[in-house]
Amino acid sequence: MSGIIVSTTPSIEGRPAKDYLGIVTGEVIVGANLFRDLFAGIRDIVGGRSGAYEDVLQRAREQAIGEMQARAAALGANAVVGVDLDYEVLGSNGSMLMVSASGTAILV
Repeated sequence: MSGIIVSTTPSIEGRPAKDYLGIVTGEVIVGANLFRDLFAGIRDIVGGRSGAYEDVLQRAREQAIGEMQARAAALGANAVVGVDLDYEVLGSNGSMLMVSASGTAILV
């Protein structure tokens, strides 16, 4: 969602908060089949890095941030500050990954 400023800092320099609208979050869970497919294609690892795995993480992170931005916009915010990104492995065999983004929705 363009137009919503996202920052990991507690404020936006030169743009004081006019109103604090609450905590907003966005979560994405990537399922087991995706990881199984990635590890089956382990041959794409070059120099110790997996481009496919990194692409999945990037997309999940972007989706979580986008969901958080949409929730902020629904509150009337035009920025989210203090953003924190978390990654958690879920499932009995660690076959799922959750990416979550959280921050404070504000009006600047």
